[in-house]
Amino acid sequence: MQKIKVMVVDDSALVRKLMTELLNSDREIEVIAQAADPIFALEKLKKVKPDVITLDIEMPRMDGVTFLTKLMAENPIPVVICSSLAGQGAATTLEALKHGAVDIITKPRVGVKGFLQESSVEIIDAVKAAAKSRVRKRARPLEVTAKNSADVILPASSKSMSETTEKIIAIGASTGGTQALRELLSRMPAVSPGILIVQHMPEKFTTAFAGHLNDLSEMDVSEAKKGDRLIPGKVLIAPGGYHMLLKRSGAYYHVDIIDGPLVSRHRPSVDVLFRSVARFAGRNAVGCLMTGMGDDGAQGLLEMKNAGARTFAQDEASSVVFGMPQEAWKKGAAEALVALNDIPQTLLNACSGRRMNK
Repeated sequence: MQKIKVMVVDDSALVRKLMTELLNSDREIEVIAQAADPIFALEKLKKVKPDVITLDIEMPRMDGVTFLTKLMAENPIPVVICSSLAGQGAATTLEALKHGAVDIITKPRVGVKGFLQESSVEIIDAVKAAAKSRVRKRARPLEVTAKNSADVILPASSKSMSETTEKIIAIGASTGGTQALRELLSRMPAVSPGILIVQHMPEKFTTAFAGHLNDLSEMDVSEAKKGDRLIPGKVLIAPGGYHMLLKRSGAYYHVDIIDGPLVSRHRPSVDVLFRSVARFAGRNAVGCLMTGMGDDGAQGLLEMKNAGARTFAQDEASSVVFGMPQEAWKKGAAEALVALNDIPQTLLNACSGRRMNK
């Protein structure tokens, strides 16, 4: 078995040591190099070829975003950001995602050792997902806990609420999703049906991400809060660290934001959102599962389809990681695989009742 080769770039000797020990504890991963800053990393990249780089943002001599921009322009390698999101950090890390990073792991400014130990499964999953991702040039064995299903948040039901004239769209994404969602929402008109989105990302980051999407979209985009109404022209992003569920009062949709266990190894979980949409919107809904590692959302998309919703998944060619869409396709949960460029119009057509051309 060929191991995933990793370079750890962080100015903290303690973080480099702990991260190396953590990653090497998985039989599929091997740390082949460490660097105290991007200048050292660039020198080592002349001699070694890692499959994945874990990268801090705030470092001496060259910051992580500058290094990432240079790397993606000259020698693209999947990068997982491992950095603090305190203060301005969220906006800076968002900038890193725009420049090609495939995932984010947040770390505290204090208590790093305990955090890395507690988050070992999340970190290892992020590295494995990055290793499977497609990155392109830009012009400038641990014990794994059993996965919970959506049953721990919302029991399954064979019934959905009656149809109304108001349509909604539910979207789930993970690795590669931040860029895909930017492309999608930048092409959705202001009069689009209300949209609910679960993007796997850390707590404290989703506020900045929603603000960024709001700046580029004609729709009104915000991080969801408990009780927020879902209306046409509105996009609600699930807050990091919490599950988001759709609810309905008469003809009106609103969301609930709750704590709870990880579902499909995530919180927020796409399966939780999709199950609630299946129950409370049924054939009023359109669902789409986009790029991401793992299988979160595949079962929920199937439940939406069985409740009468139109359902789609992103195709392999346009996905950074085809894991989640592929699992949905295998289950028969998606009626079609759709290229990213075609997803906006596909969702709008489905909401208006138009079928895809075969």
